Amino acid sequence: MKICAVVFLLGVMIKGAASMIHTYRYFQTSSSQISGFPQYVAVGLVNDLVISHYDSNIKRVVPKQEWMNRVTEDDAQYWETETQISLGNEQVGKARIETVKQRLNETGGLHLDQRMAGCDWDDETNEIRGYFQTAFDGEDFISLDWMTQTWVAPKQQAFPTKLRWERIGEALQFKDYFDHICAEYLKRYVRYGEKTLKRKELPEVWFLQKSSSSPVTCFATGFYPDRAMLFWTKDGEELLEDWGGILPNHDGTFQSSVSLDLSSVPTGDWGRYSCVFQLSGVKDDLITKLDPGLIRTNEKKYTPYIVAAACVLGAVVCFLIGYFLYRRYKAKQLSPQSSEPEVMEELNSQPPETQ
Repeated sequence: MKICAVVFLLGVMIKGAASMIHTYRYFQTSSSQISGFPQYVAVGLVNDLVISHYDSNIKRVVPKQEWMNRVTEDDAQYWETETQISLGNEQVGKARIETVKQRLNETGGLHLDQRMAGCDWDDETNEIRGYFQTAFDGEDFISLDWMTQTWVAPKQQAFPTKLRWERIGEALQFKDYFDHICAEYLKRYVRYGEKTLKRKELPEVWFLQKSSSSPVTCFATGFYPDRAMLFWTKDGEELLEDWGGILPNHDGTFQSSVSLDLSSVPTGDWGRYSCVFQLSGVKDDLITKLDPGLIRTNEKKYTPYIVAAACVLGAVVCFLIGYFLYRRYKAKQLSPQSSEPEVMEELNSQPPETQ
């Protein structure tokens, strides 16, 4: 994992601040006999942001980013054309499921056919890389090896497809599509959403710990883009800790975390450790020094509130007891016949606004 991280960082430094690899992915999911789930769903993503959506219930392609509405500036019929393509793909997806079922000698049951196609574009070198892969019932079925332009069929049932596609030169057709059509659309989408897709956002950084004996986790969230690194240092030297990688947030930003076991390190030495965040295109690192007072733990999260609540409750009980004894004393002084239930009734009553 750390070797991959080093290679990644070298790549970032070589590319420079202005370079960025943009991605376009188109996911298609066809299903049969899955209750409550559309029989066909297609989703387009640019740089991991959902830009379009279609499913067999709504029967139309809709934009999922405000800036995607600009596509009609270049093509007034764009959404109608995409809808017609998706309607056709929906029928093709149904046929694919039936074809694979026959190869698997199955007649019914729940089935899922998934496809992903797309391309990457390096905006500095203009290099294009294509992707195409399929899965059936969660298992890889057939995919394109971009480097060799050959088809990979890990399942025996996919071998007839591999032979047929190799015979008709399907790989060359896909390459032509990725190099021209896919790349052209990706560049267009990036132009529409440039302010969003090329922005640089640094994260919020937190220190988390489940208990006093657990590893300390450096958690960074809200950064963009996802070309980033997160790691621990001691006295400025990087530590070889397992990095949790990068995960998406619901708002289109990203998060990452890396943990460090400090159980054998005296608390007084924790200040020698820092969490470092590096974002491609941003010159300065975001360095957060480890401060035990800033660590959020389950123990610390609730203890102050419990103590405060106990103090308040104790004060209330003392007040009520004192108030009760005082009223009882006054009642006996004023009238020996005064009843205790009257005092209890007053104590049990609540102000009208809190009833």
